[in-house]
Amino acid sequence: MKILKKYKAIAMITASMLFVACAHEDQPGESQLDYSERDKTELDKWIDSSFLDPYNIKIYYEWNQNLVDNTKYLFPPTVEKVQPALEVVKKIWIDSYSTIGGKDFVKKIAPREFVLVGGLNLNTNGTLTLGLAEGGQRVTLFQLDYLNRKSRPEVTEFIHTIQHEYVHILNQTKPFDEQAWAKLTPSGYTTSWYTESTATSRSLGFITSYARLNIYEDFAETASVILTSSKAEYAAILAGVTDVNGKANIKKKEAIVVQYYKDNFNIDFYALRDEAQKNTDIVISN
Repeated sequence: MKILKKYKAIAMITASMLFVACAHEDQPGESQLDYSERDKTELDKWIDSSFLDPYNIKIYYEWNQNLVDNTKYLFPPTVEKVQPALEVVKKIWIDSYSTIGGKDFVKKIAPREFVLVGGLNLNTNGTLTLGLAEGGQRVTLFQLDYLNRKSRPEVTEFIHTIQHEYVHILNQTKPFDEQAWAKLTPSGYTTSWYTESTATSRSLGFITSYARLNIYEDFAETASVILTSSKAEYAAILAGVTDVNGKANIKKKEAIVVQYYKDNFNIDFYALRDEAQKNTDIVISN
């Protein structure tokens, strides 16, 4: 019995020592995490003065896995590519709306975050996602590393993404007449839009094949294609549509877009297009 008690005592003492040791180890010591903010670079200062301060738009160009789709192979943009791409955004999108819609237009209605991605966002069906607008608060732009701002087709494709996503944000602020729009080409919408040619889609009354996904993409595509085309370029698009009904429906959709901008934002849509084209010329020539 004594031997047994002795071992019990030793066990109890050992347990107590372990408890004390563990309790001591669990006590928080000095944090090993670095909460200090890094010094702002010249790029950060330029972004603040160009986007954050005047328009309350935060730009994320450093990698943050919480802001992107981790099921895709994506990577951050090359730092040297960030400012040239953002200069395109600023000149063609913000400056154009500010000139025609008023200096505070973008400040009042804008995504509050831009997430920049360097590479392609490839989908399983073989299509590319060029941009995303999430809840009217965040826009993600892809392919920054491949933008050649001296190439008009590349700049047009890039800014088309921004114009398209911004139209969605405007629609969330002021909805367009969905019923009137849906009556124009009700049978042409399809989830397999990517299998259709542009010529076929235009003959059915859609400015692009992607416009055939639903009425919301249709509205945004109609507006953004016009905004990224000169008057002559858009006239050439219409001239290439040989189907009479198809051309008529594209023009009816154009009229709804023009009236939507006038009624809801007091913006002359054609003046906005001309301003965007002027600023596109400036970007490419510099």
